[in-house]
Amino acid sequence: MKSLFPGVDPYLEDPAFWLDFHTAFITYCRDYINERLPEHYEARLDERLSVLEPFSEKSSHAIPDVTLLRGGPSGQPLGAWPALAAGGSTAMLEPVAIPLVFEDEVHETYIRILRRPDRELVTVIELLSPSNKSGDGRGLYLSKRNALIGHDVNLVELDLLRPGQRLPLGRSLPAGDYFALVARADRRPQCDVYAWTLRHPLPTIPIPLRAPDADIPLNMAELVAITFERGRYARALKYSENPVGGLADEDLAWVRDQLSAPRTG
Repeated sequence: MKSLFPGVDPYLEDPAFWLDFHTAFITYCRDYINERLPEHYEARLDERLSVLEPFSEKSSHAIPDVTLLRGGPSGQPLGAWPALAAGGSTAMLEPVAIPLVFEDEVHETYIRILRRPDRELVTVIELLSPSNKSGDGRGLYLSKRNALIGHDVNLVELDLLRPGQRLPLGRSLPAGDYFALVARADRRPQCDVYAWTLRHPLPTIPIPLRAPDADIPLNMAELVAITFERGRYARALKYSENPVGGLADEDLAWVRDQLSAPRTG
């Protein structure tokens, strides 16, 4: 079933569905680009692993720090009296609950465009995830982003998520709910920013290669539609609730109008 929204379905931002959508979209995007690249290029998937600090206030997976203490005889704490049975022959150790330490691992898939014969890295395409836009994950992503910008590599960043912090630029972003940033290696520090709202169709954006090779036009509307239909999201998304991240009253009313429209396809 097709999406009822002309652009990004805001209900896909639900964490229960975003990871699946992210992985599928990046894969279809890789295939789409490979079909259009010159013969001496190739697009490949790669994965980045980020390890987030345990028990961060910004992590949604931290285990509560709970310690259970029980007093011994005469109200003494357990550590102040011998933990022996009445006969004195068997030690009766009492446990203290201590939280496990674990680290959040975030796996993020992105696209690398390589030029043969040396398989030189030419362009990186990122679809931002919630972890890239908040908490410890944002700092890790920006660090890797800055390192990439320091090299002769084109960078394309797709931000199809309304919540979270936007990517830092030299001045404020234009008005919009979603953004595509195209930073060409030979034009930095300038960056081309494409902005559109919840109500608008997704644009076609250029994917730069190495001069003199021409850009590859990336039809985001086509790719999102393919991802949505093949993922069968329409039957699973929580349309009875409001989208995550909140919406202005007029946008929420528009969303409700879209949902009440007759379904086709």
